Amino acid sequence: MRVVLMGPPGSGKGTQAAVVSERLGVPHVSTGELFRGHLDEVTPLGIAAGMFMDSGSYVPDHITNAMVRDRLGQSDAAAGFLLDGYPRTIEQVHELDSVLADLGIALDRVVELSIDNDEVVGRLLKRAQEQGRADDTEEVIRHRMEVYAEQTEPLARVYADKGLLVHVDGMGTVEQVRDRVLAALAGEPG
Repeated sequence: MRVVLMGPPGSGKGTQAAVVSERLGVPHVSTGELFRGHLDEVTPLGIAAGMFMDSGSYVPDHITNAMVRDRLGQSDAAAGFLLDGYPRTIEQVHELDSVLADLGIALDRVVELSIDNDEVVGRLLKRAQEQGRADDTEEVIRHRMEVYAEQTEPLARVYADKGLLVHVDGMGTVEQVRDRVLAALAGEPG
């Protein structure tokens, strides 16, 4: 199964990606982990990404795209994968389509976790407090959620038009949400 998992910051996307990919027996492909892996291995892509990350800038699409292309071309991703954190822009959607076409494969589903905004704010404020992130204020978190909504709505529309998008209620325990995601991937109503 080839899946993209989308959701706002604090929706539990990373947690769900890890448990669902394990259940499906496919690699969890996270852009954050790709960045760290390339940095740790001092690859040319890692060096290029590091220059942007060190200055606090976003890693440009062409670097992120190259990392994703490389990762999805590896043998363990041949039978499937779960993408977490990619694509984030319409341009990345088109690049992912190109990568998949080159590999002769297609996405099976795009799962979007839906969660109440106030719940997200509460989760992220709690996480900020636990991790000592003083810069994660309610105002900053709500702004990040607005940016996510603005950037993600066009992606959701593209995947809905392709018949790939399913919405899953992201509220509840890790297990409850996992079960909903797995049911959605299996095509079960719910």
